Amino acid sequence: MWRRSASFVLDKQQQQYDDVEKQESSLLSSTTTPSMAETLQNPSPKISAYYQTRAAHHGVVTSDWLAQAQAAVGRDPDDHPSESSSKSNDSGKPFGVIDDFNNWRKQPDLAEAVAAIRALASVIRSSQATTMMELEIELKKASDSLKSWDTTSISLTAGCDLFLRYVTRTSALEYEDFDSAKLRLIERAEKFGEISYKARKIIAMLGQDFIFDGCTILVHGFSRVVLEVLKMAAQNRKLFRVFCTEGRPDRTGLRLSNELAKLDVPVKLLIDSAAAYSMDEVDMVFVGADGVVESGGIINMMGTYQIALVANCMNKPVYVAAESYKFARLYPLDQKDMVPALRPIDFGVPIPSKVEVETSARDYTPPQYLTLLFTDLGILTPSAVSDELIQLYL
Repeated sequence: MWRRSASFVLDKQQQQYDDVEKQESSLLSSTTTPSMAETLQNPSPKISAYYQTRAAHHGVVTSDWLAQAQAAVGRDPDDHPSESSSKSNDSGKPFGVIDDFNNWRKQPDLAEAVAAIRALASVIRSSQATTMMELEIELKKASDSLKSWDTTSISLTAGCDLFLRYVTRTSALEYEDFDSAKLRLIERAEKFGEISYKARKIIAMLGQDFIFDGCTILVHGFSRVVLEVLKMAAQNRKLFRVFCTEGRPDRTGLRLSNELAKLDVPVKLLIDSAAAYSMDEVDMVFVGADGVVESGGIINMMGTYQIALVANCMNKPVYVAAESYKFARLYPLDQKDMVPALRPIDFGVPIPSKVEVETSARDYTPPQYLTLLFTDLGILTPSAVSDELIQLYL
């Protein structure tokens, strides 16, 4: 069965190009600029960079975040952060993809993967390459720098890989002059970024038919796309209530409950261990995802798996809201078959040195415990994810 997986099909197709790319890269390495990976490395590689900066990244999630995102798309070129940072000749400071990525991450409404997509688009605009091969090699190095910034981030890696596939997928570029080809790459990069911006709104629209008056929804963790689904339902004057798990240790559920309270949505905060106790009152479970894997399962905040298990035992549907740039070429078989994303945990009391503390930040939920996935590609069953992955990466 492994020969039918998406990764096997794609790896077999790409294997014949790997040796050629490595040879051409070594020939051009002497003339290209130094790698961008040296700038602003992850300060503590043992702990996921996402969780190191999560408070600053999500600290201000306003109720009009979608309007802010649309305003960011509609800015003038002179006000565009990536464009201004890419004009290295005017500022005298060389362009750095990590610097530009961190500038984009300062926007609270912007996902980490979309920030990387915007930064990679700036790489194309600021590139001094004179051939398509040089530009693609430079883009690949920038992508590797972003992925190495936080090797535990699934959405960051998947977003970079999908961006490269999307902007360079047509062979027609080889038959055009370089300036025209570069312009087409820029157009595709901007289009991909715009699609990523609109993903949440599309998912929110698809989820409206599944939220009915009088229903109770259980939500685990803070997901901006789940918040948009619930926000649109409230704007459509649907009557529902939400149970939010506390989301220890970083209290993501408390943050989501605050946002729902601003929308006048009835919300009840639960301690994480009360999920099974309250499940009989729940009509459906809504969760986000750090990544969607080939099997149709998801990798998400720790505790998602146990909630899905309880919901499955009590015949409650589990819906996942996730953007397509989180579709990753991964096939975990169990909980330990993933790169661990560690996070600091404060229990509020001293822990003896002989006591081992589990610091994993996420778990894997197999596809048999999920009902549907709401994505910007449409509403998918878990079994359809592998086919969509092949289409995305081909």
